Amino acid sequence: MIDHIALQVRDLAASALFYDAVLAPLGGRRTKTFGKNIGYGTTGHNLWLVPATEDTPARELHLAFTAADRAAVEAFHAAAVAAGAESLHAPRVWPEYHASYYGAFVRDPDGNNIEAVCHTP
Repeated sequence: MIDHIALQVRDLAASALFYDAVLAPLGGRRTKTFGKNIGYGTTGHNLWLVPATEDTPARELHLAFTAADRAAVEAFHAAAVAAGAESLHAPRVWPEYHASYYGAFVRDPDGNNIEAVCHTP
């Protein structure tokens, strides 16, 4: 249903370095630059980083990325922490969501709650 999403970021360079690191374990990479905007995806440009247009605090967004397996969730979390992200929740099973829900949650440079999740056992 969602074709793409754009995140407004205060520091484009810092956010790009963060997303370069955390999306790599999930198969994501920079796929396009359009002006100052940076697109990410596995084949297309599903996630865009765009410079914030106002100097006001951003409203927190929750964004979950699909991971192929649990090892990718763990690699995502390790890459995020190595990039300086706050770990909200280390990788684990979340049975309250469903029996196979394996996810990890971190804060990106703009305070967004970013997750990697694998739904397979």
